[in-house]
Amino acid sequence: MVMTGGLRARAVRILPAGALLVLALPGCNLGPYYHRPATPQPIAWSTPLSQAPSTWPSLDWWQGFRSAELGRLMDQAQSANDDLAAAIARVREADAEVRISTAPLLPTLDANASGARQKQFAAIPGIQIPPFTDVAAELSASYQLDFFGKSLAARASALATAAASRYDRETVELTVVASVANDYFTVLELDDQVQIAEDNLASAEETLKGLETDESVGTTTSLDVAQQAAEVATLSAAIPPLEQQRRQTLDALAVLLGRTPQTFDLPKGTLASISQPQLVAGLPSGLLARRPDVAEAEAQLVAANANIREARAEFFPTIDLTASGGYESTSLRTLLEPGSRIFDISAGLTQPIFQGGAILGQYRYSKARYAELLADYHKAVISAFGNVEDSLIAVRETSDQLERQQKAVDTADRAYRLAQTQFHAGTINILTVLSTETALFTAQSTFAQVKLAHLQALVGLFNALGGGWQR
Repeated sequence: MVMTGGLRARAVRILPAGALLVLALPGCNLGPYYHRPATPQPIAWSTPLSQAPSTWPSLDWWQGFRSAELGRLMDQAQSANDDLAAAIARVREADAEVRISTAPLLPTLDANASGARQKQFAAIPGIQIPPFTDVAAELSASYQLDFFGKSLAARASALATAAASRYDRETVELTVVASVANDYFTVLELDDQVQIAEDNLASAEETLKGLETDESVGTTTSLDVAQQAAEVATLSAAIPPLEQQRRQTLDALAVLLGRTPQTFDLPKGTLASISQPQLVAGLPSGLLARRPDVAEAEAQLVAANANIREARAEFFPTIDLTASGGYESTSLRTLLEPGSRIFDISAGLTQPIFQGGAILGQYRYSKARYAELLADYHKAVISAFGNVEDSLIAVRETSDQLERQQKAVDTADRAYRLAQTQFHAGTINILTVLSTETALFTAQSTFAQVKLAHLQALVGLFNALGGGWQR
């Protein structure tokens, strides 16, 4: 408690002995104490990618794709993404809540000054009482003893919530950069699809020109020309939907970068320019320390545990100490004289008796909330292990599929070239050529799709492993 001038020492001397004893006692921790819940942790992954030593991704894991353009996009997203900016603001909000929750642990001090001109009327007629001025200046201090730990529990809850907000920010950032990588790879895959469609269209148009020439000299039929013309029209019609998908994906990518879609575009590219990083998952025992979403779930659980302690403290009495001191005088010139000093010290105890069930209801709510968050934490843990397993199997299977699809493309290309040779030699008809041409187009298109799926599976694995984050 803070008071003015000579009153300070006097106030300390006259504090009751009981109050000094209470001040010396530490706050009671009513419990429950927080213990990290036991959660299942597998010894090893069911789908290991290789026998290489277990490692974890780095914070700049996207560098493994060897794409300068992707790195530039990541820098823009980390500095301008709106979801990330909102998450950062939530961190500041939580820090402010910590400051607010700390205030009850400290005394409050207020200053007050007043002046009043007063006149009294005498009860006896004929007697005049001159008007006088009442001037006062004082400081008042108050403090609520946190004997049962209510304020400490509230502050512990705010601190845990602030920690959760930081973990949430890391989770948002990891989600944003993973989305940027996935959208960028999708744009490149659509570029490949458009290029494949245009190449096949050009080949089909070249075949159509040859057939039209053959028709003019009578070596082929009008039906063959019509069939090839239909193929050309089909291939041409497949291009606009691909361009539409590309533009829509670019728009989504622009939003991730905090930019208006109208001002954003990327040069044409190809998935062939993207390297495939070699990734090995770390041991399962280290995963929970590398997932910010799991850390956030636990921080919320810690906050809920503190809320139970705060709710339990409401059942016990509150002890308030107040003190005020200053000067009061009927004349401003005598305000600071020793005889004008005033002070007051008091202590009060308030015990809740009947609150209509509000205190008990709040306590039960806090316990139920903890049980809810406990279930959420358990789900976050097992989901984290499930995410890694799903990503591991996706990486392995898409890698195998990519190799097989490459063989399918090579085989379809050889068949198409052989069919063209035999058609011009007159040993097969145009239907065989069209069939092999369609098979080649389908194989090339599927290869681009599988390549995208494999790269996105790698991004998913980086994401599931925490993206290089560590508690």
